[in-house]
Amino acid sequence: MSAERRGAESAAGAADGTPQRAGYRHLIRAVLYREYLVFVRYPANAIGGVVVALFFFGVLFYGGRMVAGQALTDSIEGIVVGYFLWTLSVGAYSAISNDIGSEVQWGTLERHVMTPFGFAPVALLKGVAKLIRTFLTSALILAVMLVMTGTTLSLNVLTVATVAALTVVSVLGLGFAAGGITVLYKRVGNWLNLLQFGFIVLISAPAFDLGWTRLLPLAHGSALLQRAMVEGTRLWEFSVPDLALLVGVAAGYLVGGYLVFRVSTRRARRLGVLGDY
Repeated sequence: MSAERRGAESAAGAADGTPQRAGYRHLIRAVLYREYLVFVRYPANAIGGVVVALFFFGVLFYGGRMVAGQALTDSIEGIVVGYFLWTLSVGAYSAISNDIGSEVQWGTLERHVMTPFGFAPVALLKGVAKLIRTFLTSALILAVMLVMTGTTLSLNVLTVATVAALTVVSVLGLGFAAGGITVLYKRVGNWLNLLQFGFIVLISAPAFDLGWTRLLPLAHGSALLQRAMVEGTRLWEFSVPDLALLVGVAAGYLVGGYLVFRVSTRRARRLGVLGDY
């Protein structure tokens, strides 16, 4: 059947009210629109997240300046970049793990499983949608931090967005794995939340100058983001091995997390505990 004929039949079906098969374009639009509605209808929660993040940074900055003085001031650019990346990574991680945990509690998880797209694509797209929102809120947090500290950074949008996005993709993989464990074991939030504090160690890993840490999530990306925002290095000025490692780590953890998610959800279905709580 030609593309023209399929298009004509689809238009005819839409005109007479016949249900049409939804495609990934419809799924992406629906997921993005849902995230927009959640943000618009519950703005207090979104604003509260920004306020809490800035509160903790204020405690870190002003408290640290009282204790460390000039030593903290000399390294404030690195602290600002690290905190910016931490807010992004926490948002990317919780976008999948916490969202799946909420679906389990609400009893709506099986609706995702019954979709023609499959559970994993829906969860991934919901995570990407939340990550887009996290980028916007983290950009606002970054702007306030720069004003608060009087710091100037190199903010080449293409470089910062590309490096930051590839860096937090590995965290999306961790979120996938955490979501799968949540489906299987239900209430494990206290254990999974510990990993958010581990992100601080991973983001700080480049300071220890240990070669093997570059294979950990966030570590290599944190080093490149520091060079991009503090030293002004552009995307095309990074070496090919550095960019290849960044892409490889992102893809490796995303695929690994996806596999853990699939194995966990399949086991939950075999055990008959997919919709239980």
